[in-house]
Amino acid sequence: MTTVGLIGSGNIGGTVARLAVGAGYDVVLSNSRGPETLNALVDELGPRARAVTPSEAADAGDLVVVTIPLAAYRSVPVEPLAGKVVIDTNNYYPARDGQILELDDESTTTSELLQRHLPGSRVVKTFNNIYFKHLLSLPRPAGAPDRSALPIAGDDPAAKATVTAFLDALGFDAVDAGPLAEGWRFQRDTAAYAGIFFGPKGAAGDAGVPVGAAAIRAALAAARRYAEVGS
Repeated sequence: MTTVGLIGSGNIGGTVARLAVGAGYDVVLSNSRGPETLNALVDELGPRARAVTPSEAADAGDLVVVTIPLAAYRSVPVEPLAGKVVIDTNNYYPARDGQILELDDESTTTSELLQRHLPGSRVVKTFNNIYFKHLLSLPRPAGAPDRSALPIAGDDPAAKATVTAFLDALGFDAVDAGPLAEGWRFQRDTAAYAGIFFGPKGAAGDAGVPVGAAAIRAALAAARRYAEVGS
């Protein structure tokens, strides 16, 4: 069984770990504060989980999830991730991350920044457009009529197939949004971003409302660049 490494174990990382363990994966958790700060989460997850340093998580994971504040992306270990599929959950929040000119002028995307930092890895963007409580509450069995879908973007078809299979095991369908350069279609403030799972006027709350593949595809197609929205 694939081992999932997590570089970052906060709301999204911890939720992915819970879902992965529930699906039968082993998980190796890490954060910037040290393995000992993850003892409670490891105890909750049970014998399939252990906590290590980010470099050790990168080395141990067959599939590695990077889920840290974007400003820290250069801290992600490079060599242990060479040749591996890396899931990027990052979003750009200038108030938190500081201004990043390449993102402000839309000459690149968050996942392309990470891919540039990890030239030997195969980066796939997903999990960035869903609230962590919805990520926990919305998984459904394959074929369920109320199964939700998550968009993915990546430059390597085999890597996207790996991530699609991982999402399926966790309880979600995948919608291919194209290469990493198209990842902006489900970034912050687009129609496919987290609000889509809250339902009209946020009525669904923490439980979320299932959003299927057709609705995700429509939202991706309707996406507009920030410059277009402001024009």
